[in-house]
Amino acid sequence: MNVIAFAGSSSKNSINKKLAAFAMSFFDEENCELLDLNDFEVPIYSIDREKEIGIPEKITTFSHKIDNADLVLISVAEHNGNYPAAFKSLYDWISRIPDRKVFNGTPVFLMTTSPGARGGASSMEIASKRFPRDGAKLISTYSLPNFFDNFKEGKIISSDFMEGFEQEISKVKNYFLDK
Repeated sequence: MNVIAFAGSSSKNSINKKLAAFAMSFFDEENCELLDLNDFEVPIYSIDREKEIGIPEKITTFSHKIDNADLVLISVAEHNGNYPAAFKSLYDWISRIPDRKVFNGTPVFLMTTSPGARGGASSMEIASKRFPRDGAKLISTYSLPNFFDNFKEGKIISSDFMEGFEQEISKVKNYFLDK
């Protein structure tokens, strides 16, 4: 099973990238790839730019990674109650590729985390409503609050939050077993 994981964040020290990497560790890492949005940086989307330059090659490359994945693990960051601009722009560019939806029917495990008690609840709510309309088969969701209290040395340290995470990972794995 080919798995891609990424954070909806361009931060070099993204806590959401750390959560995505942790989720990826539950799968055969030989067939997993952790993507960094910084490797796919393009101008902010606008219709004028699209008319001027067309769809950037980096966007086409990213969309092919989604198409070739059996599972996408996304941990969406939250900036002022919404996706970060870097992720939103990437999403907008992909949505402009002719004859496709952003996820093209790919199964998705959607996650989020934040330093606060809400754990990225606002971006999770937006993404869980938006992604299925853009072709994501949303298998499960997970939110980790208070990241710096509950995540250390590359893993969730709170037994309660870890138990909840493992339940969601089981749902994801069972989705593929049931197919």
